[in-house]
Amino acid sequence: MFGKILIANRGEIALRIQRACRELGIRTVVVHSVADTEAKYVKLADESVCIGPAPAAQSYLNMPSIISAAEVTDAEAIHPGYGFLSENADFAEKVEGSGFVFIGPRPENIRLMGDKVNAKQAMLKAGVPCVAGSDGALPEDPKEIVRIARRIGYPVIIKASGGGGGRGMRVVHTEAALLNAASLTRAEAQAAFGNPGVYLEKYLENPRHIEIQVLADEHKNAVFLGERDCSMQRRHQKVIEEAPAPDLAEKLRDRIGERCAEACRKIGYRGAGTFEFLYQDGEFHFIEMNTRIQVEHPVTEMITGIDLVQEQIRVAAGEKLRLRQKDVQLRGHAIECRINAEDPYRFTPSPGRIEAYHPPGGPGIRVDSHIYAGYTVPSHYDSLIGKVIAFGSSRDQAIRRMRIALSEMVIEGIKTNVPLHLDLLHDSRFLRGGTSIHYLEEKLARERKSGH
Repeated sequence: MFGKILIANRGEIALRIQRACRELGIRTVVVHSVADTEAKYVKLADESVCIGPAPAAQSYLNMPSIISAAEVTDAEAIHPGYGFLSENADFAEKVEGSGFVFIGPRPENIRLMGDKVNAKQAMLKAGVPCVAGSDGALPEDPKEIVRIARRIGYPVIIKASGGGGGRGMRVVHTEAALLNAASLTRAEAQAAFGNPGVYLEKYLENPRHIEIQVLADEHKNAVFLGERDCSMQRRHQKVIEEAPAPDLAEKLRDRIGERCAEACRKIGYRGAGTFEFLYQDGEFHFIEMNTRIQVEHPVTEMITGIDLVQEQIRVAAGEKLRLRQKDVQLRGHAIECRINAEDPYRFTPSPGRIEAYHPPGGPGIRVDSHIYAGYTVPSHYDSLIGKVIAFGSSRDQAIRRMRIALSEMVIEGIKTNVPLHLDLLHDSRFLRGGTSIHYLEEKLARERKSGH
C-alpha cells in the first residue's frame, strides 16, 4: 500500500479522497491554487503545495507543476479526482513516466474511451448494446453523410468524437438541416477539443440516463455495483442522482451489468469506471464510459456499503479486487442532490463569502462538502459546493429524509439551488420515478412561460 498520495484536485472531492486516505493510514499531499489557500482540505492535509494562481489553466491543469509537487513531497501516487486532468491520457502517461502511480486506468484505456467513436466500436466488440449510428467518424462526402442519416432515420444527433460535458452535440430533425449541422459541429469540435471528428447517432426522443458502476483490477477481475439513474438534468449537467434506478427489472440490470464487467476484462480495464447508457422502451444504448470516479459515486456507496475511493486506491496499488460479484448486495435506496452556488432558477453563479452554514443531519443523511462558515466560494471554478445524500430502506423514505435534510440546511451569504431541489422533491412526476432526461428542462420552460 502507498505511504503517501498526492491529490490533484479541489473542492469536495479533494476532501473525500483525503478522508479515504486517512482511513487507510496513508499520508496526503494537497495541491492548491492561490484562490484555495483557505480551503478545509488544505488545512487538514499532511502537506500542501501551492501550484499557481487562481485560473485552472495555471494551476489544476498545469501538469508540470503537479508532477513537481509530487517529486518534492516524495508522494508515490497521484489521485486526479473528477474533472480537470482525471480523463487526460497525456497526464496519466506523464505521471507514470515520472515514476508515480496514476490512481485510475492505464493511459491507453483513457485514450480509447476518450474517443467516442473508438469507444463505441470497442463496446460493440465486447457485446455492449449501442445506439444505432454511423460506423466510425462521418466521412467528408456530403452524399455519404445523407445516406447514413437516411439509414438510421430522423431525428439524428451529431456528436464530437472527442467531446464530453454536453458540448459538441447537435440534434437534426430534417435532411435539409443535416449538412450545415455537420459542418458546424465539426468546427465546434475542433475549437473545443482539438479534434474535428464527428459521428452520427439515432436521437432517442424520450430516454432515461442510467449508468452502471464498475470496479476492475489489473488481474482481469471485474464487478459491477448496480446502477444509478441520473435523468434529472439541465443542459446535460446532472442535478439529482439516485440508486437503484426506479422501475428497472433486476434481471435486466444483471444482464447489462455483467456485459459491462466483461467489457472491462476484454479491454484490460483497471480502476473505477462508469458505463453511461440511454434507456428507452426497455432497451439499453451505450453512449460513453467515464474512466474516473463520478460526482454521484456516494449513492452507490450507500446501497452497497463499498468505499469506491478506497477500492480505487487498492487496485492502483496492484491489489486484487477483494469482491466477487456474489459479494455485491444492493439494499435500500439512495438519492443525491448536487448543491451549487448559483441562482436556483436563473442558474447564474453566486460566488462569495458564506456568512452562516449549518449542514443537515439525522438518520441516513450524508453530506460531502468542503465549505464552512466564513469560507469564500471562488468565482474561478465549477459552482458545486457540496452534495447531500439521503439513504432509506425504500425510495419513498429516502425522498422524505432528503426533504427534511434540505429544509434544515442553512447556507447564508450566497445563493444556492436548494429551493430547486425542494421543488423537485415535491414534483409529482419525479415522485413517480423514471423521468426522461428532458423532463427538467421542459418543466423549467413551462414555468418560465407561465411566469413562475
